[in-house]
Parts: sequence; C-alpha cells; structure tokens
Amino acid sequence: MFDVITVGSASVDVFVSSKSKSIELLKKNKKEEVCFPIGAKILLDYMHQDIGGGGTNSAVAFSRMGFKTAWIGKIGTDMNSRHVLDQIKDEKIKFLGKIKKGASTGFSVLIIGIEKDRTILAYKGINDYLKKSDINFNKLKTRWFYMGSMLGESFKTSEKIAQYAKKNKIPLAFNPSLYVAKKGFKKLSKILDACHLLVLNKEEAKEVAKSKSNNVDVLLKKLQSIVPLVVITDGKKGAFAYNGTEKYTLRVGRQKIVETTGAGDSFASGFLSGIILGLNIEDCLRMGYAEASSVIKYIGAKEKLLNKTQALKAIKSKNLCKISKKRI
Repeated sequence: MFDVITVGSASVDVFVSSKSKSIELLKKNKKEEVCFPIGAKILLDYMHQDIGGGGTNSAVAFSRMGFKTAWIGKIGTDMNSRHVLDQIKDEKIKFLGKIKKGASTGFSVLIIGIEKDRTILAYKGINDYLKKSDINFNKLKTRWFYMGSMLGESFKTSEKIAQYAKKNKIPLAFNPSLYVAKKGFKKLSKILDACHLLVLNKEEAKEVAKSKSNNVDVLLKKLQSIVPLVVITDGKKGAFAYNGTEKYTLRVGRQKIVETTGAGDSFASGFLSGIILGLNIEDCLRMGYAEASSVIKYIGAKEKLLNKTQALKAIKSKNLCKISKKRI
C-alpha cells in the first residue's frame, strides 16, 4: 500500500544563463521578448541539470516527506530516460509506468537570469503517449492519488485512473497546468468528479471555471461546487482555500526569489502532505507555502524540498505567513 501515487510527466531540465551582450530584450505588442542573433555562438556563465516534470516533481516532494510513493508516467530508453529512472530510484520512488523502447523522454532548456524570469524551451517526448494498457491497475493500492497535467493519449489515461480512484473510493488531488485548465470543467469532468482536492493558480482557476471574473471568492465558490476542497494561489497575494463553509486566506511577506520553476508543484504537494499527516487547513496552507518558499530560493524544481521534520518545524514559525478565515 502506497501513501500516494503521482500521475504526470517527466523531463530532464537544463537551466542556463548568460551575461552575453548579444542577448537583447525587445518589446513587441506590449510584451518583452528575448532575442538571440542568428548564427551567433553565445557563451554560458551557468548551467544546472536536474529532472523535472509534474509527475516526478511531486513524487520527490512526497518521498522526501517520508511517504511511501510511486509515480505513473511514460519514458523512453535514451540517456535522459535512464537519468530519470536512476534519480527516482535514488529518491526511493516506485515506478509504475511504462518504458517505451526507442523513445525519448521529455527535455527542457530553461533560460534564466533575464529580468528575474525564465524562458522555457520544452520537448514533450513520450510523455503524451501513456496508454491504459501501460498500467497494471492491480498495483494501484494507495491512500491518495496526486494528478498533474497530461496531454494527448496520456490525458485519456488520466481520466481512466480518475475513474478507478472514484470506483475504489481513493481520494484524488488534481493540480492542472494552464494548458490542461483551458479544457474547462466540462472536458475535465471525468477527473473533477473523482477529485477531492483541486489546487491551481488564479489564471488556471478562471480557465477551469470558464469565468472572466477576477474575484477569488467567485472562483472559489464555483469550483467548490464541483470539488470539496479548492485552493487557489495568486502569486505575491498569497493563497486561498475554500471548503464550502469557510474561506482561508494566506498572506505572505517579502521573500527571496531566485527561480520559480516547480513552485506550483511544491505548493500543491506540500498542501496534500499536510492532509495526509492529518493537519487542519491552516497548517496545510502553511506547509504548502513552506515547501514553495524553500524551492524558489534555489535553481531547480526539486532543490531544497523539505523533509517531514523540516516542514513541521517551518509551519510553527510565526514569521512564515499570516492566515485568516471567514465565512463566504
């Protein structure tokens, strides 16, 4: 029996930065664009490599918290695939997915250090091709499922896993990224029907709810009518949770931000970790924030993820964040 099984993508992430004067920022249609001269060879000042993807990011977070963890995804047999498998083995995570001979796993190049933001060049690889037949459902014995974003055939398989969870009365947490959120609640209904916890940012919440409202209360109420517990993050404004009775608001102070990749995964994983540990909603919010605020101080989605002792110590700090609640 696992404590949590994660479902989602895997990749090898390479973070690079350069101080070359050849790189320019140009404004176009009110947006800033990073420009590289054609034919140029640009020297890098920094490089960092790690595995990424929502499936492995969350799995590592849960495993480091001390939970018995498994991951469902699809990878290939190239060098990057072997790197992913080696690292999740080192992190004591059981792989319950499929290895496709001759295929390549995901790969991303993240250009960082430009106006304190990053540009991502992403190759999905085999991530979008997880089939129902790739999964042995007899092995999916767990206390929780945690579902990240999957596209293509993998999205259809995610729906099958959600239906399995509902049939077997296993609670499911869902953390969709923007490109999945854009499907809206109707196309996501098979997953949302099985969902007990929905964690997403404000932009994603508007897409799932198919709402143009910027009012968090409106979004929380609409989504909570579908899912028992909803958490919406809103950058520097903090995060909000709603269980149908009370709205919980987490406010944060100034924080050190080096690089934000994995912040959403770490927050959602931290929040669910709190639920698994039997904490109340306030402390679940604190734990999610503690995880995210630790990760964004470093480069990489898995750097400095907290263990159980560190997380429980962090949420007791009076300086971590402020939380209030009210009925809405």
